[in-house]
Amino acid sequence: MTTNENELKTLMLASQRGEAESHGVLLARLAPRLRGYYKRRLMGFGRSVEEAEDLVQEALLAIHLKRHTYDPEALFTPWLHAIARYKLIDYLRTNREARMNVPIDDHQELMAADDHASTESTHDMAKLLGRLPRKTRRAIEAVKLDGKSVAETAVRYGMSESNVKISVHRGLKALASLIRTDGDA
Repeated sequence: MTTNENELKTLMLASQRGEAESHGVLLARLAPRLRGYYKRRLMGFGRSVEEAEDLVQEALLAIHLKRHTYDPEALFTPWLHAIARYKLIDYLRTNREARMNVPIDDHQELMAADDHASTESTHDMAKLLGRLPRKTRRAIEAVKLDGKSVAETAVRYGMSESNVKISVHRGLKALASLIRTDGDA
């Protein structure tokens, strides 16, 4: 294992044990790696660099909520890569104008065990979303959790499409900040 793998795995294991400081450090170390990954992928297909930041926040949130699914016996970086890759694919699916083929580098690394939707992660998600303003929470729930389009969400809640996008973007940034703040506490 590389030094980075050892360090990240150690932080993840401490995070799974509930060590908030280690969890905050883990997320802080992962953010620049994810940012670079998404920028390279998106720019290579003529997409905006700004779109990478949304993906970074979504991936960090997924790591936070699904940390209990990480197998301590496995390498950490393939687990991280799978999350990052799936978030990219989900993003491209919801932005239908994208025409991109995301390669599946090694399908063995990406096969995840069924996690049976842990009660703990559902509770974490509800607590985090409950700390956001109602409009922001509803936009994130509709677009990111329920898979509704921005247009559908705008009509449903009487918002403009740009307002939905801004609410989701700012909400994801706020969630990442809350996770970091809680991790520092």
